[in-house]
Amino acid sequence: MEVRVRFAPSPTGHLHIGSARTAIFNWLFARHNGGKFLLRIEDTDRERSKQEYTDAILDGLKWLGLDWDEDVIYQSKRLDIYREIAEKLVQDGKAYYCSCTPEELEQMREKALKEGTGKLGYSGRCRNRTEHPPDRPKVIRFKSENTGVTIVDDMIQGRVKFDNSELDDLIILRSDGTPTYNFSAVIDDHEMRITHIIRGNDHLNNTPRQIQIYKALGYPIPEFAHHPLILGEDRSKLSKRHGATGLIQYREEGYLPEAIFNFLVRIGWSHGDQEIFSKEEMIKHFDIKDLSPSPGVWNQEKLVWLNGYYIRQTPLDELAELALPFFHKKGYPAKKDDYLISIIKDYQVRAKTLADFAESAGYYYVEEVVYEPEAKAKFLNKDSLPSLEVLLKKLETLERFDKESIEKCFSEALSETGLKMKQIAQPVRVALTGGTISPGIVELMVTLGREKVLKRLGRAVQVIKGNE
Repeated sequence: MEVRVRFAPSPTGHLHIGSARTAIFNWLFARHNGGKFLLRIEDTDRERSKQEYTDAILDGLKWLGLDWDEDVIYQSKRLDIYREIAEKLVQDGKAYYCSCTPEELEQMREKALKEGTGKLGYSGRCRNRTEHPPDRPKVIRFKSENTGVTIVDDMIQGRVKFDNSELDDLIILRSDGTPTYNFSAVIDDHEMRITHIIRGNDHLNNTPRQIQIYKALGYPIPEFAHHPLILGEDRSKLSKRHGATGLIQYREEGYLPEAIFNFLVRIGWSHGDQEIFSKEEMIKHFDIKDLSPSPGVWNQEKLVWLNGYYIRQTPLDELAELALPFFHKKGYPAKKDDYLISIIKDYQVRAKTLADFAESAGYYYVEEVVYEPEAKAKFLNKDSLPSLEVLLKKLETLERFDKESIEKCFSEALSETGLKMKQIAQPVRVALTGGTISPGIVELMVTLGREKVLKRLGRAVQVIKGNE
């Protein structure tokens, strides 16, 4: 049997980071088993579904490197199919029309609460109704089994039993002719020949309803695997207060897709003590049965560490291309050239996100650095003036502005002034960058180049003298 799985997002918002994890699990399961990964867009909510969200979902999946094997299925193009099958269920006595008003439904709910029956859903009033007021809109409800139990043998959660008496007659077709989730999902999963449904365990309670619909339609029932959701570091449901929740936000903040992919897979899945996996390794080792039935916890510190690791592994030319938009976002006139690549090289071991390059290295592109007040007071003063002047004079005489030549100038300046390297390096660093943190001072100077270095050191000397 060919393994066939699907990812089925609704385009009513941007792709949630938890949904991206579900997509990854499905993709890995398909690739591990030599099967097919399919994509379905559940866009039957006419008011909330938007093309921009669909585009963002597709773009996000591609960014993660998730490719699908067949044409994308759009539910909005299949409405006639759902209506036809819903009508067939009515004809077969497995579903019925319901014309109860919202007021009547609320009265049923209040009565159930008052009586304490425990069943707050639909009472079944229209089950045997043959006539309906002509001016009332009608929905189609599924005749749920109301005795016995429905059993879900879940690949992750194990055997779960649901008391059928707790399941009311759910709506499968709304009065406007659009299907509800539980109904359309069953039809599509059958027609797409889905063999395994892998999704978050917030859908577990939908499963007994769907199993009953499968049986009513005579469809074979697929395997189910409901993975736990991600919790915030405080063990509550992951939300915006824990940080970004949309996949697109992480891309905009400068995270690499390889880091996000690796990080999400490792929440709830493991293979020995290994932390970092290539996609090939994940495909080789991934088994849905190895997923923990317990919720995984978001660890922002680990994500940042992983992203830094992948930044260090990325070739400089590619990294410069990726970081360039972040410089532009900050208003710096950067372009893909040797200068940018040198900057990226200087900061590659320090950066945790792509945004860090522009955030930390903007001084490479400004005409005049702005001194941090504390750094200026501590390092650009009368005490540092002699050493800055000595170094500046030696640098001005250089024919070649390279690492060896600059190091020689420092060595001679230290010898003449009797200072230690850190006593001269920090004033130079503040003069060149405006602050006290940068890559190695010599590497920094080589990247900045002769013109910028001499100009900035000269300005620092004049600032100390009070001429600026």
